[in-house]
Amino acid sequence: METRELLKWSAQVKLREKSKQEGRLEHGHRMCAGCGAPTVVKMVLMATEYPVVLSNATGCLEVSTCIQEFTAWKTPWIHTAFENAAATLAGVETMYRALLKKGKMPENVKFIAFGGDGGTYDIGLQSLSGAMERGHDMLYVCYDNGAYMNTGIQRSSATPLGADTTTSPAGSANPAGKLQQRKDLTRIMADHGIYAAQASPSHWLDLMNKVKKAHSIKGAKFLNIIAPCNRGWRTATDNSIELSRLAVETCYWPLYEIEDGKLKVTVTPEEKKPVDLFFKPQGRFKHLYSPENEGVLEKIQAQIDKTWERLLKESEGPC
Repeated sequence: METRELLKWSAQVKLREKSKQEGRLEHGHRMCAGCGAPTVVKMVLMATEYPVVLSNATGCLEVSTCIQEFTAWKTPWIHTAFENAAATLAGVETMYRALLKKGKMPENVKFIAFGGDGGTYDIGLQSLSGAMERGHDMLYVCYDNGAYMNTGIQRSSATPLGADTTTSPAGSANPAGKLQQRKDLTRIMADHGIYAAQASPSHWLDLMNKVKKAHSIKGAKFLNIIAPCNRGWRTATDNSIELSRLAVETCYWPLYEIEDGKLKVTVTPEEKKPVDLFFKPQGRFKHLYSPENEGVLEKIQAQIDKTWERLLKESEGPC
């Protein structure tokens, strides 16, 4: 058996073992069929081999997993407002350290905050930046679906250039959809001097390795994970993993990590594909294929190419 095939087989065996673990996010939640967010959460928690306390910003994940007395969570979980998931968990982590010194708490409890891009890139950015700058021993995970999906598919600063949303609609007044580039939040978080990385559920081993690495680092950590939303992206309900894979293979969503200020590309596509393959299955980009928007697609592709070339140049060692 060739080395690559052997490694793939070994990884599959480990995933089967992991899949037998008791889940910390159970079935019965009310997330949409095919939503990428619960898949992301399950992978993150599957890679977390410690007692864990969770904080969850208001959003799709929160409102659909805990309704009145019914909950899909099988771990300590705190619902917070849109803007303060990081601040809330920072307070809990501080209390834990105080009780740990008094011998009243066990060691190696981990703290994870989950938030969508609306509650992370925008509304929650202030509390997130504060928690990261102060160095609280916690991991913040953003499940990035590229808009405020829970409140009506409004654009966020994570929404890509050219996307059609309810607050950046493509129409006669503006045929191109959103006119601005998306915010590079992963790099912004890395500039806080912390471990920051991007991941995708299509590359589960890379994702879980980054979670494990984050837990091994003392202090603040940030993980940005793409999470397709078939409602907002206007796609089928059975292709979230395929879309996640295309996002990586087109380098729309490059997989890399930044540790101690050093960047490393962790997955290099065997063949870099045009972003058109990622955009075309999504209804939010269908207007870009009209003649008047031909230049928008070219602009998006050029920006992706430029960013990817920069990442490879900066990388300590692309795989």
